[in-house]
Amino acid sequence: MADAPGTAPRARPSVVTLSSWLLILVAAIQVVNLIVALTVAGTVRDVLTDAYAGSSAEGAADIAYVFSIVTAIVSLLIAAGLVVLALLNNRGKNASRITTWVLGGILLCCTGGGLLTGLTGGMTGGTATGDMPSPDEIQRRLDDALPSWYTPVNLLLGLVALLALLAALILLALPKANEFFRKPKAGWEPPVPGGAYPAAPGHAGDPSYPSYPGPTGDPAYPPAPGTPPPSTPGGPPPSAGQPPAGPGGQPGERRDPEPPPGS
Repeated sequence: MADAPGTAPRARPSVVTLSSWLLILVAAIQVVNLIVALTVAGTVRDVLTDAYAGSSAEGAADIAYVFSIVTAIVSLLIAAGLVVLALLNNRGKNASRITTWVLGGILLCCTGGGLLTGLTGGMTGGTATGDMPSPDEIQRRLDDALPSWYTPVNLLLGLVALLALLAALILLALPKANEFFRKPKAGWEPPVPGGAYPAAPGHAGDPSYPSYPGPTGDPAYPPAPGTPPPSTPGGPPPSAGQPPAGPGGQPGERRDPEPPPGS
């Protein structure tokens, strides 16, 4: 998580790191459960097909098979979501922590319910109605057809997932985790000693603001290059590089005025 400017980077507490690893462990268990369920899906379908053959619920086997495939896909999506939440929690995203609590609470109920069903022996109780077999009969056929390792492995994975998920949610609620997920406040950054502040634009000597020549004839503002010199009163302006004309009209010639008559 990127901290606000002027704040020191925060170190991730160990409780958040451990919680993320536990979430990844739960995601891995979800994938293993998916593989185990797909391994025995065909066997379960065959048992249900034989159990409901000739009854009014003859298509129950196909419905159960489709349900197992959908459940496997949902388990895979949940596993991917747990991994993403673990990575976001490591970065200090508070929204991901809240999502983890919501999704984790739902998974706790589902995992706990499945574990309780497995410990009580699956589908038990009830009697046969009409041409439908009883739940005890179906469970007995499933126990005979499924591998001997299926039930212990399924219960063990469910128990580990339940404990790991519960611990991950508790770790995210500890005080150290709350400090890590709390949004940091921007701190005041003091000026660097000896640092100079840039001058405001438009000051004298600023190369980005060139000077412009002033009014013509102002001695404080020299004429721009290529500007002809000012003309003398009563005469045409001299050309560039030519001295001003004298009274006689010849350029550069100077004549003394004639004396008045009688002098």
